Amino acid sequence: MNLLARLLLVSPMLSAALLAGHSAIDPAPRTDKGWQDRQALLNQRAAEAGAKAQVIFVGDSITQGWEGEGKEIWARYYAHRNAVNLGIGGDRTQHVLWRLANGNIQGLKPKAAVVMIGTNNSNGEDNTPQQILEGVTAVVRRLRADLPETKVLLLGIFPRGENFNPQRGKLAMINQALRRVADGKEVLWVDLADRFLADDGTLPRELMPDYLHLSPKAYGIWAEAIEDQLSSILGDSRVTAAAAVTGPHPLQGEWTWTINGPDGNPVSAPLSIRVEGSKVTGRFQRGGDRWLDISGGTVEGNRFRWTVKRDRPDGSSMTYEMTGTVDGDAITGEAKTDFNGPQTSSWSAKKK
Repeated sequence: MNLLARLLLVSPMLSAALLAGHSAIDPAPRTDKGWQDRQALLNQRAAEAGAKAQVIFVGDSITQGWEGEGKEIWARYYAHRNAVNLGIGGDRTQHVLWRLANGNIQGLKPKAAVVMIGTNNSNGEDNTPQQILEGVTAVVRRLRADLPETKVLLLGIFPRGENFNPQRGKLAMINQALRRVADGKEVLWVDLADRFLADDGTLPRELMPDYLHLSPKAYGIWAEAIEDQLSSILGDSRVTAAAAVTGPHPLQGEWTWTINGPDGNPVSAPLSIRVEGSKVTGRFQRGGDRWLDISGGTVEGNRFRWTVKRDRPDGSSMTYEMTGTVDGDAITGEAKTDFNGPQTSSWSAKKK
């Protein structure tokens, strides 16, 4: 029995509701510029990652937070797996459905998709538990339809609020039914609620400072909780908690970079890179004691971007927008500039 048939057999009411339609299952974009810019960025990430991406994370601000409070854990657990973060703060199931149909997964062929969505649908009377269940189910269905070779690691919606409260109860009811969407083969289930809550049922501030978004420690709990299943899906070695907090990012170090000069012949020079969380600093040697500093450098997983400004003898300057991917001891990338019209050059580097 295929997944769609299985999901519709979960409940006759679910089947009827999916046909009837409501906001949680009606794909819709958001109109604010911040969201639109983030959506464009995610589409760019998908295009750059392509078939190299082994795992994607789909969700809202809690998923986007892997780039903030969770960046250190992400770098240790997921950078070498070419993971792609597809989280946007404030999103609901309907927004994720629209994103999945409009570029977020285009060209991707990941082995696993980690999904945690629905908490924003639970605000007030916006959606009923039944509707949120259907919304999350629709996201799973969309992923399975568009990425048939990808296994979905479905997470229960995280608890929220310091103490027992109606919204947390609403989420617990949804999770009770949502776990039935998992078939143990193509869709796997993980519920982290018991890992986040204290013995008395409270939500510790050290894990969720605002009782919704995660601290670095909580992201570590999340990563550790799914690692057995994720490493099994990916067919790679399990990342241990000890390994997750030690060792530099693979981008960090001393490199020899190479780019074709004006005459078409390759030119090589030293490149020094430092990584602190998602921030990248460093410098390119231009010749002798002259160096060009990296500005605005960021890294997510194994992909990075930065700018380099070079002064010219006539007093003008050239700014290069540089992007690339690190894979072990090798870097491949592109450098773009608008000096005398758009120009794009490929470059590479080898670790010393």
